[in-house]
Amino acid sequence: MTRLPSRIKNRRAVVGVIGQGYVGLPLALAFSEAGFPVVAFDIDATKVEQLNSGLSHIAHIDARRVAAAIDRVPAFRATADFSRVADCDAVLICLPTPLGRHREPDLTYILGAAREIAQHMHGGQLIVLESTTYPGTTEEEMLPLLRSSGLDTPADFWLAFSPEREDPGNRDFETVGIPKIVGGVNPESTRVAAALYAEAFATVVPVSDSRVAEASKLLENIYRAVNIALVNELKMTFDRMGLNIWEVIEAAKTKPFGFQAFYPGPGLGGHCIPLDPFYLSWKAAEYGAWTRFIELAGEINTSMPHWVISKAQAALSDQGRGLKDAKVLVLGLAYKPDIDDDRESPSFELIELLRERGARVSYCDPHFPVMRPGRRHHLGMSSAPLSAEEFGRHDLVLLATAHKEFTDPGLYRLTRLVVDTRNVVKDGWGPVVVRA
Repeated sequence: MTRLPSRIKNRRAVVGVIGQGYVGLPLALAFSEAGFPVVAFDIDATKVEQLNSGLSHIAHIDARRVAAAIDRVPAFRATADFSRVADCDAVLICLPTPLGRHREPDLTYILGAAREIAQHMHGGQLIVLESTTYPGTTEEEMLPLLRSSGLDTPADFWLAFSPEREDPGNRDFETVGIPKIVGGVNPESTRVAAALYAEAFATVVPVSDSRVAEASKLLENIYRAVNIALVNELKMTFDRMGLNIWEVIEAAKTKPFGFQAFYPGPGLGGHCIPLDPFYLSWKAAEYGAWTRFIELAGEINTSMPHWVISKAQAALSDQGRGLKDAKVLVLGLAYKPDIDDDRESPSFELIELLRERGARVSYCDPHFPVMRPGRRHHLGMSSAPLSAEEFGRHDLVLLATAHKEFTDPGLYRLTRLVVDTRNVVKDGWGPVVVRA
């Protein structure tokens, strides 16, 4: 138990990162670039092969970083062999925490990882959960599974929670520059986990325990979800009053204090904001507490795709056209601009709602030439060409994602009608523009 702190200090500790997605891969590269040997775990054999060939499967992560990690000494290697957990001094878990059908937490991935780790762990290891979850998960769910190995903390291993704070595609904040919160299930675990992250991250913020660390991540995301719901509700209210929400926001944000701008949209996307608040509302019920702000925000945000479709129907009706059999082009599958991340994107629901109403739907997104199957949507579509001629073939263009590719005025020169949920298309570009 005295071995790991010294190995961390001289950067000989082998860091294992389970899950090589939008959180795990940047984290694994960060520790590699800090000089640690890294084992990158993933069950996807294709992903493992790509990484070991020096390729990146995530568009905003430069393949040159992966190639440099592969060539670097000490080694960076990807594997699907979870027995190699035994080779690691620290194991960091970066796996999805989705919701079930009834908005209940689904811990399948992280608890499965804990069971795998328990089969291969040894004394003197540090285990850290980074996946967003409700307060108590690390101590109440992870710890009993790890104890099935016959080991315990802090006598034999350390266990902590450190919430991921990735923002895919945001070039202003790199992984290692974002302060890293760390909370252990005991003080010894906090100390060792903080020591590890301090070797790769500019700032480490220790907190009193894992529950505080878990709750801090939920607070960050609930803050955003509630404020986005507020501005979405105001968008619908101001629309009835004949006011442009985008102009109102621009005016309000000139105040140099006491206001932070949030922007409306066609619904929430990404793995955090649409899901994480409900982890707290589910857990709060155990204590007889009812999180009404969370529930109301969820109700408003999940209703937005339906509101957008109603605006599209009304816009077509104003031009003497019904939605049934109308040709509709949805611009953007990604949940935010200029990335290849489509997790929980509202575009999928928009497409399904349009299809249910009889529209003939296509989509255009240069980041997704072919639509990937998701947990809830399997639409099997391919992207339409990015051209003015293609846009002009459709009765309605519905802009759902503000990719930079969609900001070219020339694309809309043949377009008759645009429903714009992101305030991209300007009134002087040619088509009739309805802001939704």
